[in-house]
Amino acid sequence: MNNSNDFSRAQPVIRDARDWVSILAQYREPNLWRSLFELGISFGPFLALWALAWWSMSVSYWLTFGFAVLASGFLLRLFIIQHDCGHGAFFSNRVFSDWVGRVLGVMTLTPYDVWRRSHSMHHSASGDLERRGMGDVHTLTLSEYRALSFSGRLMYRLYRHPLTLFVLGPGYLFFLQNRVPFGLMGEARYWVSAGSTNLAIAAILAAIWYFGGFMAIVLIFLPSSLIAATAGVWLFYIQHQFEETHWDTRPDWQLHDAALHGSSHYVLPKALQWITGNIGIHHVHHLYSRIPFYRLPQVLRDHTDLAKMNRMTIRQSLACARLHLWDEDSRRLLSFADARKAVRVS
Repeated sequence: MNNSNDFSRAQPVIRDARDWVSILAQYREPNLWRSLFELGISFGPFLALWALAWWSMSVSYWLTFGFAVLASGFLLRLFIIQHDCGHGAFFSNRVFSDWVGRVLGVMTLTPYDVWRRSHSMHHSASGDLERRGMGDVHTLTLSEYRALSFSGRLMYRLYRHPLTLFVLGPGYLFFLQNRVPFGLMGEARYWVSAGSTNLAIAAILAAIWYFGGFMAIVLIFLPSSLIAATAGVWLFYIQHQFEETHWDTRPDWQLHDAALHGSSHYVLPKALQWITGNIGIHHVHHLYSRIPFYRLPQVLRDHTDLAKMNRMTIRQSLACARLHLWDEDSRRLLSFADARKAVRVS
């Protein structure tokens, strides 16, 4: 299978990945008023849509659901702001940034301190075959998959199936897994983060139930949370799971090469790019995570080499859901069908 077409042919020859770090450093400083503005135009409409959804329950449940769908987009954008707070990119004051992130973490059902730690591990180990399993989509190499038993292959196939990843997975991740400090259970502070977030979520749900009843949870809270979670999982998947991504074993693995070449540039329509907080410009974000999301488009305008790299359209991205195994020989992700062909050829 070869899904790369324009995606792979558009790769320009540019400077070494490490050279970009000093260049991108000039974009790292957040603007306080711009950050507050971005927070306001995300949080304000989210609350307004929740209020409209609440009001509309007496008019039409379908109208309520429609407002909840719209609210999910702003909830996703609030997660991107939480994400930037975790990187110290949204406010210069780290204490203020962390507390904004913790409050947003209640809304996004994500214990902030737990997520910040696991996401930091994802950034520091992205593309390293020897450090998979924390904050990423579990990916086996072709040789590892061939060495599995029948039951092992079946379990991996079930895990990588789109129904699991994009239908069942988001609800499991945000409603269940996030309730405990998964992967960090040995440290008390992460239990405090998860526990305090859970208590705040429980208090909010109790208030919603008391004032709006069970249907307010079913028609507003659950759809807005689940749709935002599903979109977020898809975005995270497509940021690193494309055919010509970048994986290596040490000592060949290099942080900046993995960041630049192992992260996609997801080209979205302007409205979707705005609602997703420019997170599709992921190769730049991974190369320098301290850049506020609202400055990422400026980076591409100033540096056309970066704008041309790793480009992927929505149509091209859909084919990436069929990629499952990293082939260390051809250095590309394969589908299970491609893996069977590779076995017959060898």
